[in-house]
Amino acid sequence: MPNIVLGVLASGRGSNFMAILREIQAGRLPAVVGVVISDRPEANVLKLAAENGLPAVCIERRNFASKDDFEAAIAQTLEEYKVDLVVLAGFMRLLGGKFVQKYYGRLMNIHPSLLPAFPGVDAQRQAVEYGVKVSGCTVHFVDEGMDTGPIILQEAVPVKDDDTPESLAERILAVEHVLYPRAIKLFCENRLQLVGRHVKIKAEKRDGNEN
Repeated sequence: MPNIVLGVLASGRGSNFMAILREIQAGRLPAVVGVVISDRPEANVLKLAAENGLPAVCIERRNFASKDDFEAAIAQTLEEYKVDLVVLAGFMRLLGGKFVQKYYGRLMNIHPSLLPAFPGVDAQRQAVEYGVKVSGCTVHFVDEGMDTGPIILQEAVPVKDDDTPESLAERILAVEHVLYPRAIKLFCENRLQLVGRHVKIKAEKRDGNEN
């Protein structure tokens, strides 16, 4: 089976991108990164992609008359690189309906809370201020809402009494770096079945038999 081609969309430092890339380079994730796209020319993720010999493309919103035109340019680039799965890794824009519909079921995001709790920005601050005892992270397929898509994987992270938004974010991020590649691997192995808003995980096949 050929490797799944990933298209990574990111706006910032690229830590989740690097976590995914390390799993690929270690031979634990049957995928290749086809292209990294950022909406910010100064984003560190573009530098990291270039340093690793990967196509790094900046597509800025301000260069397009409309949101649809901007997202159409992103989609065109993804198609040029024959991307199978679009991975949002800190992409700080809510994608529109046309784009989401085009890639629905092959468009993933990771969010630093146990959705549906604390969607949107500053999820870690929301968790600390609310006083929850457990937070975590969620990998989900993207739909047209704000962090409302079908959930693939979640993992809990305890919230300590002395946590700040920053300290909680740091511990959640360490879990993200494990959980996101795991979810992508399930996709690459064709083990994710999307039924309505439920994601079912098929049993792993070994030696031709399902366990």
